[in-house]
Amino acid sequence: MYKMLIVDDHPIFRQAISGIICDRFAGSVCLEADSLEASHRLIKDNMDFDLVLLDLNMPCTAGLNGLLELRNEYPTIPVVIVSAESEKQQILQTISYGAVGFISKSSSIDSIADSLESIFNGNVCLPSDLIRAPNSALSNKSNKSFEISPEKMQLLTRKELIVLKYLNQGEANKHIAYEMNISETTVKSHVSSILKKLGVSNRVKVVIGSANIDFDTYLKR
Repeated sequence: MYKMLIVDDHPIFRQAISGIICDRFAGSVCLEADSLEASHRLIKDNMDFDLVLLDLNMPCTAGLNGLLELRNEYPTIPVVIVSAESEKQQILQTISYGAVGFISKSSSIDSIADSLESIFNGNVCLPSDLIRAPNSALSNKSNKSFEISPEKMQLLTRKELIVLKYLNQGEANKHIAYEMNISETTVKSHVSSILKKLGVSNRVKVVIGSANIDFDTYLKR
């Protein structure tokens, strides 16, 4: 079904992730690399990867350097960070540097599998507690570089406002579709329209930029 590359210097963890993927996504192919250098070799021979799962801290690379390398070298291949990192600002920074999501290594097997499935459904994955925490980096430091103006918010239809409110709560397209009694295709259409009207490149930036917005005020109009 999918072709993925797991980049982590711990073989037991690579095997565990591979097992989770094979159980949830039957027929998928997982290749493994124990370093960033090894990942480059594999990617150059397999440019058809659907997703790269990257650890942040490995020998010869630390922090965001590995992510930056992969995004600069292979911009068409999505990368999700799988890490034990817990600092919220660092997690958010992985998204601003081009990752399609962040999965904690402490997550349960089902949670990891659900996160990957959400990514394949076109969502950007972040820890739910990070999105929902009222005093988190989402609601203070990180959105200073991008804030959605009231003028742009006025461009959204009522249904788009409701979709954006759900996005702000960390909900995936499938759940939004269920709650609004519409199809996932319609949700995706609303999301695309929201991004276009607000001048944002992806849904995570929209969540960050709208973290302090009082949606009830706009929905009363």
